Amino acid sequence: MSDDKLIKTINDFKKNFKGGTVPIHGKEYVLGATKIALARRNLGTELDIVTKVIQQDEKQVMMQADIYISGKHIATGTAQEFRAASRINQTSYVENCETSAISRGLSMCGLINDSVASAEEVGIAIANQSSELDKALTELDKVSHLGSYKSWLTNNQKLMQTVKTSNPIAYNFFLEKFNQIKNKLETNGVINKWVKIKKKNVNR
Repeated sequence: MSDDKLIKTINDFKKNFKGGTVPIHGKEYVLGATKIALARRNLGTELDIVTKVIQQDEKQVMMQADIYISGKHIATGTAQEFRAASRINQTSYVENCETSAISRGLSMCGLINDSVASAEEVGIAIANQSSELDKALTELDKVSHLGSYKSWLTNNQKLMQTVKTSNPIAYNFFLEKFNQIKNKLETNGVINKWVKIKKKNVNR
């Protein structure tokens, strides 16, 4: 019985996941929330998701999600999150890790298009591995006056637009770090209120 319900869920997922994807480098990746919503819509209370912490300390957490349908164990997903990876993770790295583990568990059940990884996984991984983004943020952190900040914006405008178009999740991840550094520069008096006007161009 659980097998029949899973096949029905997979078929529904294949028909309806396209409204819940994010394009990354020309390829569509399904959001974790889309997988969870479609699975719950089809399975209702027959879907049981059990999560547990495998390892946790002040810097990172690893979690496991076990997926059950009608009491039968179907698949397992694991995930790891680092607290310092983003501003959101500073307060919610456990919650984000749990969501990622559940998403991966549902992928192992067959709720995939042509990639097991979710949009969130791929987007953040690319952002972390991008030497161009790392270089840009490192240079921003070294800005010492308003003139150099203006130059930084001019020099990196094309990069930011490219990332925003090709990888929206990586762009949002980049913006988190950008805002952290910008706030520090404002606090230290390196840049002034002019930045608040210019910021609109960065976030558009």
